[in-house]
Amino acid sequence: MSALGELRRVKGQPASKQRKQNKAAFLFLLPWFIGLALITVGPMVASLALSFTRYNLLSPPRFNGIQNYIRMFEDERLHKALAVTFQYVFISVPLQLGLALLLAIVLDRGLRGLSLYRSAFYLPSLLGASVAIAILWRQLFGVDGLVNVVLGWFGIEGQGWISNPETALGTLMILNVWTFGAPMVIFLAGLRQIPVMYYEAAAVDGANRRQQFRHITLPMLTPIIFFNLILQLIGAFQSFTQAFVVSGGTGGPVDSTLFYTLYLYQQGFANLNMGYASAMAWLLLVIVAAFTALNFWASKYWVFYDDQD
Repeated sequence: MSALGELRRVKGQPASKQRKQNKAAFLFLLPWFIGLALITVGPMVASLALSFTRYNLLSPPRFNGIQNYIRMFEDERLHKALAVTFQYVFISVPLQLGLALLLAIVLDRGLRGLSLYRSAFYLPSLLGASVAIAILWRQLFGVDGLVNVVLGWFGIEGQGWISNPETALGTLMILNVWTFGAPMVIFLAGLRQIPVMYYEAAAVDGANRRQQFRHITLPMLTPIIFFNLILQLIGAFQSFTQAFVVSGGTGGPVDSTLFYTLYLYQQGFANLNMGYASAMAWLLLVIVAAFTALNFWASKYWVFYDDQD
């Protein structure tokens, strides 16, 4: 056999094996692709089509062009829902990430029972979006709730925090900040990846802990901060359960807890304006995508990676 023939034979075996592996991988991934098409892509396309219709779930949808999108400019409750949602996102997310980073730094100092603390702090992230916690939160901040009982010990007269328009949204922000566990664990993992030699070299140069945090910890953690920021930002825009349970599904008092997703739910399932609700869902998608893209664009000015010069 010639050398060329032998080379072709040797090359042909790995190629055939690779094709078999590709087929096996495709078969294993096929259920996921089917689920993606039926559960994600299909409903998204359907909602986009419904956003151009007038549909009340009881009769066939009727095409009405871009009337649903034009209606958004005149809908004052939608504008109120956007304002409440923006306020909730832009205040609670930075506070949540700040608390998560602070506790991650404390835990990174080698406390005894670290795994126990980590599990305890992570637990609110698993339960924070549940109906049970939302009901508990409503009880805590009620007129006879635990918050007012504690304030009474110090001679401070409490109030109905949930029923007061000036404080109702704040209670939901506190709930979101309380679910700091997931970003905290990610921050802790990032802190463990920073080489110790950087801190040792800085200490030799006379840098104190504050300077080390500013010039080493924060720059090295910027990719993790960026990752957590994107995740929590998207999650905060989609918050629904807390506002629904605490306000009884009304967004009250005086629409002070009317999250965008809650108003979308009211339009689609309470008022049976499914066409308008579909258009609202696509507006939310555009808003989230815009803020995500803005963060990716801005990241080149403050996110630093090890391979950068």
